[in-house]
Amino acid sequence: MKLEELLAGVDERTLGKELFDCVADLYPICRSITGEGVRETLARLARLVPLSVHEVPSGTTAFDWTVPNEWNIRDAYVKDIHGQRVVDFQRSNLHVVSYSAPICRRMPLSELRPHLHALPDRPDWIPYRTTYYTDGWGFCVSQRQLDALPDGDYDVCIDASLRPGSLTYGEAYVRGASEEEVLISCHVCHPSLANDNLSGVAIAAHLARRLRDVSPRYSYRFLFVPATIGPIVWLARNESIVPVIRYGLVLAGLGDAGRLTYKKSRRGDTSIDRAATRVLRRLGEPKVLEFSPDGYDERQYGSPGFDLAVGRLSRTPYGDYPEYHTSADNLEFVKPAQLAASLAACLEIFSALEGDRRYVNTCPKGEPQLGKRGLYHAMGGSPQSPASERAMLWVLNLSDGRYGLLDIAERSGLGFEDIERAATVLHAHGLLKVAP
Repeated sequence: MKLEELLAGVDERTLGKELFDCVADLYPICRSITGEGVRETLARLARLVPLSVHEVPSGTTAFDWTVPNEWNIRDAYVKDIHGQRVVDFQRSNLHVVSYSAPICRRMPLSELRPHLHALPDRPDWIPYRTTYYTDGWGFCVSQRQLDALPDGDYDVCIDASLRPGSLTYGEAYVRGASEEEVLISCHVCHPSLANDNLSGVAIAAHLARRLRDVSPRYSYRFLFVPATIGPIVWLARNESIVPVIRYGLVLAGLGDAGRLTYKKSRRGDTSIDRAATRVLRRLGEPKVLEFSPDGYDERQYGSPGFDLAVGRLSRTPYGDYPEYHTSADNLEFVKPAQLAASLAACLEIFSALEGDRRYVNTCPKGEPQLGKRGLYHAMGGSPQSPASERAMLWVLNLSDGRYGLLDIAERSGLGFEDIERAATVLHAHGLLKVAP
């Protein structure tokens, strides 16, 4: 079975529901860059696809970074003088600044207030904040909660631990005919944020599960890692694998109602850049961004010491929608149909990568006579050649070992499927050979 056949016969509503159910299952878990939340997330994903789970001890160096102490939280609250929880971690895990140091004491509102974070322009939303690599603590609240707090004393408790442990990440591997790899990466470090985190996680897991049902040309490696430090740790531990990574995609923010967006790799002109651009153009959503050294983990894979051909697929780019990093990025914000369409786009991009080959014309001196092979129209003089014949002429002319089929499709303006089909026919008739 080929990649493009994976979704044949699959009901889009059924697929969307499967993906949404995966997001909903993981949504309540409190995750951070380390800790039991990540382990629980990976354990649930392992029900969908076999995962290798890796533990990297705190204090381990990875290039310029060091794996931090492990953070786990059990409970947190702010109580008023009547013992009522006016801020309650049990109601939303976004209420606590991720990686907050433990604290348990009484303090006046004037001392507490600098540790309370809100969004004045979105009075009902809770922001998401972190303090990963600095000592600190805090709570995130809605502006309405903050405005309702009267002066007085409050009991503040963050029942958390921050001590030596490990950083946890998961890895799934789908072996293909070639040892060359396509890398798919998503981040598993956010708490209850449905789009910015879990949409990419769910799609990556379901892609890995479906790819196991085919015999792909490339091997596919899926990484479920905490943002920033996760890819850095993985790269530091797997430098021997890096040379076989041909292409990659970072998946994030794929469940909102916005159109698909592709951010190019650092090189900007690789096959995955061309494949993703063509797929989005075919879908009528040609929103393509140039590379920039910010964003998600594509900037780690595209750091100058590696320069991997890794782009990013998302819908509305991070920070461009008001729900980003707030409690409004909830299960109502992600749409099953959008999740299903995002997964289908990934498969179409991978299908183009699988089909992209370089050929050498075995009859390069002059145009080979296609008619005697039954490959050319019977009656000459027509002002326009059929598309299939034009595709063959383009493939023959540019197949000198330097151009791949995606290059030829781009230059000719023809569909990649037409170019790939023409190459298959010409190869079968001995007019092409696969380039070394």
